[in-house]
Amino acid sequence: MDILALNCGSSSVKYQLFDWQKKEVVAKGMVERVTIGDSYIIHEVPGRDTYREEYECPDHKTAVHLIVKILTDKTHGVLENITSISAVGHRVVHGGEKFTKSVRIDETVLAAIKEVQHLAPLHNPPNIAGIEAAQVNLPEVPHIAIFDTAFHQSMPEYAYIYPVPHEWYQKYGVRRYGFHGTSHLYVSKRAAALLNKEPQDCNLITMHIGNGVSHTAIKEGVSIDTSMGLTPLEGAVMGTRCGDIDPAIPAFIMERENLSPKEIDSILNKKSGVLGITGEFIDRRDVIDAAETGNERCALALEIEGYRLKKYIGSYCAILGRLDAVVFTAGVGEMGWLIREKALENLEHIGIKLDKEKNRKTMTRKTENTITTDDSPVKVFVIPTDEELVFTEDVVAILEETYTDHMHFKYSFAEKTFQRK
Repeated sequence: MDILALNCGSSSVKYQLFDWQKKEVVAKGMVERVTIGDSYIIHEVPGRDTYREEYECPDHKTAVHLIVKILTDKTHGVLENITSISAVGHRVVHGGEKFTKSVRIDETVLAAIKEVQHLAPLHNPPNIAGIEAAQVNLPEVPHIAIFDTAFHQSMPEYAYIYPVPHEWYQKYGVRRYGFHGTSHLYVSKRAAALLNKEPQDCNLITMHIGNGVSHTAIKEGVSIDTSMGLTPLEGAVMGTRCGDIDPAIPAFIMERENLSPKEIDSILNKKSGVLGITGEFIDRRDVIDAAETGNERCALALEIEGYRLKKYIGSYCAILGRLDAVVFTAGVGEMGWLIREKALENLEHIGIKLDKEKNRKTMTRKTENTITTDDSPVKVFVIPTDEELVFTEDVVAILEETYTDHMHFKYSFAEKTFQRK
């Protein structure tokens, strides 16, 4: 059984083909510059050289067709024919309040996804385009939607309702939703296994830090609060997103600079965060290199990010009470030892004893590591995320009719004996 996972963005389509019997990735890649011209595909197969092909993709339908073409290519492919694919799992960023877990896509589900696309105008439209494109290219197989927001639907009302006119929630669905759900789900299950506990016995803070950044407070195995809100703009400092700011700032700048709502939204999403502070960098490696050579704004960006990460740890510790572990994941979380160090320094009073040597040696996306001292009451783990494995296991369980909510469904990676390939 081969499962194809698709993650469709506005100008890219990421894919991964997973062999369920062998429990391994047989191919993965990305179609870049979809809809904007000069598009191409990068195709990777374990044990082979990476393959690149120029191929004009004016829409997502063509991009998905290209993926199918490459997967079945006699030279570069891994499948004899497309009938080997048993199902397709689709990442859907926003499911609103309608979806608390992954579901098989039918006309009703697709219509419901379209109904909430105004809540994620940058993400849901390309997700929908990808679903419809895959249904055209692979019409005979089941298609499954995996939602970024589903994991956070366990939040209590007092955590997700904003202190704004309540009719905004009633009329427009304005509330906290949260994102990166599959990542937080994966690393929370792995952390429980590393603690030798069941998920329902764990209180965790999971910190997904990449270009996009979100943190989640997990109490007794379920999300009770998360940093992103109605959109992925709220929360921590990110690569190009501002995160938490005074809500009066946009109106103030719009008036001073004569900006439209669309223009200020673009600035807050695409020209703020680390890029806004440094004026030139998004990648934290570039920021660190520049800070080491005396760039004061880059040094400031690192201090701001570390400081705000620490504030989230403290606030989530307050609402969780007992804390078992903190988990860092995603590109910066897994590789950025300096940012982790700034976030974790001087937290002994809440039980976190950082081992600086272990932390500095932990710069890998392949292994799970503990970066606290052996006697630290609260453990800190660095766990590489694997959202595609969540996709795959959800899809297979739905096909086999064994799927339920994540607290009752037994994922393979929740097992203490799980070995990451």
